[in-house]
Amino acid sequence: MWNNDEIKGKTDQAKGRVKQAVGDLKNDEELHDEGVADEASGRVQESVGQGKRKVGEAIEDIGKNVKK
Repeated sequence: MWNNDEIKGKTDQAKGRVKQAVGDLKNDEELHDEGVADEASGRVQESVGQGKRKVGEAIEDIGKNVKK
């Protein structure tokens, strides 16, 4: 199950791709570059979320093994 960081990261990536496309259509280099930055930031945030989720799952696995 995705956590908030993963969802926000995916949303920011999509928003960045839209900004890039609109920037290209309007020939607005600044908007395009802002979209690139948003997409990159979204990738980082999604990766952080994935890391948090994996650590949480590992802790749950350890807890299950300790209970055995």
